[in-house]
Amino acid sequence: MRFVQPLIVCAALLALGSAVDARTRAECERDYKPQVGQAGKDVIWVPTPDELVTKMLTMAKVTPRDFVVDLGAGDGKIAIAAGKHFGATALGIEYNPDMARLAQCLVQAEGVGSKVKIIQGDIFKEDFSKATVVTMYLLPELNLRLRPMLLDMKPGTRVTSHQFTMGDWEADETADFEHRSAYLWIIPAQVAGSWNFRENGGGKTGFTVSLAQKFQRISGEVSMGSSRNPLVGATLRGGEIKFAFNDDKGHTRTLTGTVRDNEIMGTLRGPDDAEIKVSGKRG
Repeated sequence: MRFVQPLIVCAALLALGSAVDARTRAECERDYKPQVGQAGKDVIWVPTPDELVTKMLTMAKVTPRDFVVDLGAGDGKIAIAAGKHFGATALGIEYNPDMARLAQCLVQAEGVGSKVKIIQGDIFKEDFSKATVVTMYLLPELNLRLRPMLLDMKPGTRVTSHQFTMGDWEADETADFEHRSAYLWIIPAQVAGSWNFRENGGGKTGFTVSLAQKFQRISGEVSMGSSRNPLVGATLRGGEIKFAFNDDKGHTRTLTGTVRDNEIMGTLRGPDDAEIKVSGKRG
C-alpha cells in the first residue's frame, strides 16, 4: 500500500482537528474519552491489555524494518506501542472519527508522530497490502471476512489477533495471558501443484514433487526415476519450505528452499551430507 501520501496525511490530520497539537494524554482526553464497551461500527470497544499488546508484537517479531498496520485501531495503543517500543513504522485504521482523532492526538502525546499515524477509515476498504505485520482485535466473523485479503498478502507477512481465531486456518503460534489469548499466523506462499526440480548448472539430479496445500499445511509425493514416495516432515512457513523423501535408491534426501511465485530455489542434502543446489518450476 502507499503508506499515506503527503497530501492525504495533511488532509487527514486537518480533519482530525486541533487536538493533535495536545502535549499530554489528559489534554487528548479533554474533549473525548471513550468508555469500555461503547458501540462501534461492527464491534464494541474493549482495549487490549498492555502486556498482551507487547506479547502480540513480540510474537510477530516486530523490528524497526517493519510496517505494522492495526485494523480497528481504537485509541491507537497497538500502533503506538509498535512505534515506541519496537521502532516500527505503524498505521492504525479506525472507523469512529472521534476515536481516530483521539488516537492521533495520543500518537503526538507519546512522541511517535514521526513513525505512527492513525487514519479514519474502513478496514474493508483501505489498502493495507504493503504491511509486513497486521494486528487486530475484532470478532470471529470479521476475521473470516478479512481472511481472503490476508491470504493474498506477501508470503511471510505476520498476522496477530487478540482473542479470536481465523476459523479452520490454524494459528502458527498461540500465547495466553490472564485468560486471554493471542494468535499468530504467517501468510503462506501458494505452493499447490506439480513442481519439476533440476540440479542447477545442468547436473543429472532431477525429480518431480506434487504438493497439496491447506493454508500452511502441505503434503505430497516425489517422483524420482521409477520410484514414487511420500514427503516426510513437510513444512511451509511463509515462503520457506522444507521436506524429506526417499530417492530411487532408498536414500533419504532433504530439501530446504525458498518459494518465489512459480519457482523454488533450494538445497538438496543427501545421506552423505553433500549439498546440491536445485531449482523447481511449477507447471
